Order: sequence, then C-alpha cells, then structure tokens
Amino acid sequence: MIPGEQAEDAIVADVANGHAGKVEERAMGVGWDGGEDPEPVPPPQQQQHGKFSVKSLLWHGGSVWDAWFNCASNQVAQVLLTLPYSFSQLGMLSAVLLQVFYGLMGSWTAYLISVLYVEYRTRKEKEGVSFKNHVIQVVFFFLLLACTSQTVLDGLLGPYWKAAGLAFNCTFLLFGSVIQLIACASNIYYINDRLDKRTWTYIFGACCATSVFVPSFHNYRVWSFLGLGMVTYTAWYLTIAAAIHGQVDGVTHSGPSKLVLYFTGATNILYTFGGHAITVEIMHAMWKPRKFKYIYLVATLYVFTLTLPSAATMYWAFGDALLTHSNAFSLLPRTGWRDAAVILMLIHQFITFGFACTPLYFVWEKAIGMHGSRNIFLRALARLPIVVPIWFLAIIFPFFGPINSAVGALLVSFTVYIIPALAHMLTYRSASARLNAAEKPPRFLPSWSGMFVVNVFVVAWVLVVGFGIGGWASVSNFIKQIDTFGLFAKCYQCPPKLHAVGASPLPAPPGH
Repeated sequence: MIPGEQAEDAIVADVANGHAGKVEERAMGVGWDGGEDPEPVPPPQQQQHGKFSVKSLLWHGGSVWDAWFNCASNQVAQVLLTLPYSFSQLGMLSAVLLQVFYGLMGSWTAYLISVLYVEYRTRKEKEGVSFKNHVIQVVFFFLLLACTSQTVLDGLLGPYWKAAGLAFNCTFLLFGSVIQLIACASNIYYINDRLDKRTWTYIFGACCATSVFVPSFHNYRVWSFLGLGMVTYTAWYLTIAAAIHGQVDGVTHSGPSKLVLYFTGATNILYTFGGHAITVEIMHAMWKPRKFKYIYLVATLYVFTLTLPSAATMYWAFGDALLTHSNAFSLLPRTGWRDAAVILMLIHQFITFGFACTPLYFVWEKAIGMHGSRNIFLRALARLPIVVPIWFLAIIFPFFGPINSAVGALLVSFTVYIIPALAHMLTYRSASARLNAAEKPPRFLPSWSGMFVVNVFVVAWVLVVGFGIGGWASVSNFIKQIDTFGLFAKCYQCPPKLHAVGASPLPAPPGH
C-alpha cells in the first residue's frame, strides 16, 4: 500500500475510533506530516468499537457520498432558475445539446483536476513535505504542480504566476458568491414585494455573513444533503407547474434570434457546469481523495435530470416571454407550491454561498496568519472582511441572469476548463512523467495521446467559443443592462405591483 492510501485509510480508522477532531485536521492537511500511518481497523471491528454520535453524523463528512452531495449540491443552485432564460436565447435544440456537451466537458476537466491533485500529493509526499495548515486553491495548486515538473522551465511558472493564478480563482469564487446573494434577493421578492430587491440584498447579505462560523467543507455534510433535496424539489416544481399551466396565449419560440443572445445563453450553460472550482477543496476534505475520480460525472448525470426537464418545459410553456424574465419564478402564478420552492431555494443559495466563500476564507486566514487558530469565533471575526465586498458588489450589479453569463465567459472558462487541461498537458509532457504518473489514463481513453487530443480540443473550444465569442456577447448584454437599469438598480426587472394575487405577473420592462 502506498503512503497516500495508508494515510487515507488511517483517517477512516480515526472516524471509527471516534477521533473526529483528528479527522478534520488530517483531511484538511493539518497535523499530518506525510509519514505512514497505521492500518485502519477492519469494518466489523469498527462497527463493534466505533462510537456513534449525532455530531459526527451531521457535522463531520469526508466519504464518497459526502463528496457526491457536495458536488451535486454546489453544481446547480440559482442557475436552475436562469436556464429557461438561456433556452429562450438558444432555442430548444441548441440548449439541450449544449447542456449535454458542457456537462460532459465539465466532468472531463473535473476528472483532470482529481488526477492532478493525486499527482501533486504523491510528489510532495515523496519529498517529505508537510501539509500542515496547507491551503490548496485550484489554480494555485495547478501552478505548483507544473513547477514541480522537471519538464517545465523554472522561469515559466514562477511565484508571480502562482500569485496571479490564485487571484484569478479567488475572483471567480468571489463573483460566484455575489451571484448567490443577488439570487436570494431576486427570489424572495416573489414572496414579499413590499421591499425592493436592493433592500432584500442588504438583509440577505447579513444572513449569508453567518457562513463565517462554518469551519470547513466537512461541516457541510447535512447541508449538502438537504440542499440537494431542496433544489430537486424546485426543479420538479418548475417542470410540473409549467406543464399544468400550459402554453400562454400566442406563445412564440423564435430563439435563436440574435447572435449576442445566442452566445450569452451558451456561456450561462458553460457557467452552469463549471461548478468544480472548489473540486480540490472537496477532495481535500475527503477521507479517501483517490476515490473522487468519477464522482463529478455521476453528480452531473443527476443534475441533467433536474436542469433539462425544468428548463425545457418552462420554455415550451412561456417561449419568448422568458427573454425579459431571467428568473423562472417570475412567470409562474403565486401558489403555496411556488412559495415553498422559493423558500427552499433561498436556503440552498445560502448553502452554496458558504461553499463558494469557504475557499476564500481559507486563503484570507492564511494571508493574515489565522488559519491555524482553533478559536471559531476569532476565525469568524477574521473572515468578515471577505463578506463585505461581496455584499457591495451584489448591490452594484443586481443583474440576475446576465451576470452569470459574464462570469462564465471571463472567469469560469479559464478557471475550470482551460487551466486544468493545460496543466495536465504540461505536467505529463515528458515520457518520464507519464511513466511515473500516479494515475494512468482512464479505461475509456487508455492512451496519453488520446488525452492530449481531448485536452487540446477543450482549450481551443473554450478559448474561442467560451471566452472569445461568449465574452463579447455576455459583456455586451451586461453593458446593456447597465444602460437600461443603471448601477445600484433598486429593483431589477420588477413587474408593476398592480396585479391580483394569484394572477400571472405582468411583463417586466424589456432589458435583453
């Protein structure tokens, strides 16, 4: 058994013996010096002597199932409500095909991330490097990995590139958190419109700030489970409610009608399946990270069962009306079922906000020397400066829907598609690196040349279509929102309030 696997099995043994504190330290890299650990206790013995506790069940999570719940729960949140809007921009056929295409591409790059993570840990373990208080960010870890390779010139990826990569990924997670906060204000408005969306943003900014008290990804176990249940309910509510509502009078399905709208919708779907920016953090929280390989693909397949039926049915029922209603809730009549879906999505968005912010908290704590502190209240206080700019940006740019596409094109395209593929090619460019690789090519593509071809395709496609054309389209649409509604918009896409309770909302002002 290799040292990495011994360490992972020892973590599982600690769980069985009730050492929950040690589990969190090891899974986050704290208190483990890279040396060999004793073999785990066999399963029957674990069941006989292991101690069960509610805290361990609900709070400490590092299993394969925990990772799956984390991936699936984090991958689809508020974007579920904007996918019908993307369908109206793309048309039914293009939207379905692009969902499947980007879903599989996202699963491929998530697989690459897991391979590179194992390679990184294996190399560092051989060097005797301690992972105590080690904070890993996706892009930062890629650049570190490439720098450890003998095939990459030392001057190619120096400290400045590492810092740039870390800043790039943190920017994406920052705006990911902003989007969740905007979504909270947008959703709650359809239950209580006595307050405008900007005021609701103030309120939910304060609520989301409580995420500073959650120490790490282990502690999202119960929330990931509940969050996925909540978004599943919402997806099937949208599907069933739209089917029962039927097609509105004079419904039209003209998409795709404009090039700008087409590629704006495409980049929103690219953003949808780019939720693996925290893949490394989820793996780092697992007891056995080597088992992560196909977890993201399985999570994506489940997400398809939520996104495809709901978006397709909404587009069938409302057609081009979705072009001016980026939030799917806005077109459905108010009922108890819709209110329940709104409330569940609010809770889920709070959970996703925590997912996106947690890596930012780690990096900030590391920067100010607080990551090693065991005082949860002191760490929570130190994390607050991260929440403030997120709060402020959500108030400046309340453009629910268009901001997803802009973030997808400008940030997601690089952070979770282009950089993983490039890093994999750089890391295994030499024969010796491929020979000594910790993880060999997968069974479905058992060739290094085949992996290289796929990676080149991913880089070229996302660079040209996602970042290039998609960036132009999404930024153009984003600027149009600013021109139409202005910065600090008080109530983005709010319909007139003079309508009967239970009636279908009136159309919002055109802004797309």
